[in-house]
Amino acid sequence: MEPRDARSRPLRTLRVSVTDRCNFRCPYCMPREAFGPDHPFLPRSALLTFEELARLTRIFATLGVRKLRLTGGEPLLRQDLPDLVRMLAAIPDLEDLALTTNGALLAALAQPLLRAGLQRLTVSLDTLRPDRFQRLGGTTLPLTQILGGLDAARDAGFAPIKLNCVVQRGVNDDELLDLAAFAREGGHVLRFIEFMDVGTTNGWRRDAVVSAEEIRRCLDRHWPLEPLAPTENAVAHGWRYRDGKGEVGLIASVTAPFCGGCDRARLSAEGRLYTCLFAAEGLDLRGFLRGGHSDSDLAALLAARWRLRDDSYSEQRAATAPGRTRIEMSRIGG
Repeated sequence: MEPRDARSRPLRTLRVSVTDRCNFRCPYCMPREAFGPDHPFLPRSALLTFEELARLTRIFATLGVRKLRLTGGEPLLRQDLPDLVRMLAAIPDLEDLALTTNGALLAALAQPLLRAGLQRLTVSLDTLRPDRFQRLGGTTLPLTQILGGLDAARDAGFAPIKLNCVVQRGVNDDELLDLAAFAREGGHVLRFIEFMDVGTTNGWRRDAVVSAEEIRRCLDRHWPLEPLAPTENAVAHGWRYRDGKGEVGLIASVTAPFCGGCDRARLSAEGRLYTCLFAAEGLDLRGFLRGGHSDSDLAALLAARWRLRDDSYSEQRAATAPGRTRIEMSRIGG
């Protein structure tokens, strides 16, 4: 029997981090002050192997998981990633296999990932201004490398590609229309995301949040919008451009929390299970995997943990005491 948590939410989606490393240092995720050159990233031996990841995914699928997203850090940094995708794509009960990337290594990997069985692709893109891109990404890589990766992915057959943009007041909120126009012309689905207080190092301030409603009004003034039919347990509210040139998603986890429909579990690169993006502690699955336990034992452990889940941080944010420990987003991929 598929488990339901304490709020009767099913387990349908699994996000798997394949590495804690990233080649960018975005301030809202992995700020350089906290993740400098001496930061102790996980050794290779601490990461779950591809075989362990595939085994866990098969077990999660028996409990109801139908959607899997690969994340990081930056997942394309994990060596031989298409091999993992091929293993995961062979799991019969999975209906959706996706990946989120910063796009820096996408040009060379788009075709191998598609051939391996990856179905959907999301690329993070917070700005279209070359100088701002390098500043926000904490990188010397040029913006053209990301845009070239997008073109390569589209040419390989990924369509539509989703673009994720985290909007911060006074940082990139002056590019809403430019980013929307870029997505409309390129046939991409842009998703604007409210700046969230994930982890404890990103300097989150409530006054830096640009609400999804404010973004919607800005877009609607320029290109009138109409709502799409809601998708069950979706995190984004979808809107269609009335002129027929695509759609846009708005993720309002700060101003309009969607905890009540959250069906996501998150697995860190070293094999810890987190039941909320804002969780403080994770359940060590690596020890059970490497301790000789059977699949049925692991399934029972996962089901029991899910039934205890009562997370609703976004709904409780205003009442949460300052300084609460939270897992960093770079550890579980957002």
